[in-house]
Amino acid sequence: MIVYEYPFNERIRTLLRLEDLYEKFSFFLHQSDAMQHHVALATIFEMLEVAGRADLKSDLLQELERQKHTLISFKSNPNVQADMLDRILEDVDRVSSALMACTGKTGQSIRDNEWLMSIRGRTIIPGGACEFDLPSYHAWQKNSAEKRFADISMWFAPIAPLFDAINVVLRLLRESGVTTKVFAQSGSYQQMLQGKMYQLLRVTIQQELNVIPEISANKYMLWIRYMSQGGDMKPKAFDGDIPFDLTLCNF
Repeated sequence: MIVYEYPFNERIRTLLRLEDLYEKFSFFLHQSDAMQHHVALATIFEMLEVAGRADLKSDLLQELERQKHTLISFKSNPNVQADMLDRILEDVDRVSSALMACTGKTGQSIRDNEWLMSIRGRTIIPGGACEFDLPSYHAWQKNSAEKRFADISMWFAPIAPLFDAINVVLRLLRESGVTTKVFAQSGSYQQMLQGKMYQLLRVTIQQELNVIPEISANKYMLWIRYMSQGGDMKPKAFDGDIPFDLTLCNF
């Protein structure tokens, strides 16, 4: 099964982009080659660009607090598993406390590091991080994998609470959705939303169908048009009937 997600607003779009960057960073950080660690470090610089919004931290804290109050209201519900609810509340409290303890602008410790900023300035230039441009960076890359891992982990540590909070917020959002099984007739599906506000759309398709959803949505309607890829990899409209799972998520 393949899951495609579509954000309804810029706020969720930003969180999904940061989540994607974190997954990429985590993968390359835990590799051993210097080139892979270069990608991990360059990904941190991309994170700073995306997370540059000054109100991202306060948005996350407000959302976590709102979700905490909502979850606490479920404690009196006999149909809710108390132990699972307690674990979720512990996660919310943990990431909220860690994020609140972060001071200053997101990634300020990295911005204050002149050496890292010199690397950042060169990595935005194609081929700009060659050894003759950054000999000190070339020397650092010759360190052991363990040393590079420790350094990158140390540089990332001040912004780690932000990504822990993003993980919890997106997990709660995804779990809020109700999944329905629907069909796209002749490769197209439309649904009226009647002005109801959603934040995230999830489409789950069997991988064997070899189709790709092109999604557009607003508070009034969502439209999914399925495409397939030919030998030249150029997407073309698919005109068959397609079963898929549709999940609309909202806090």
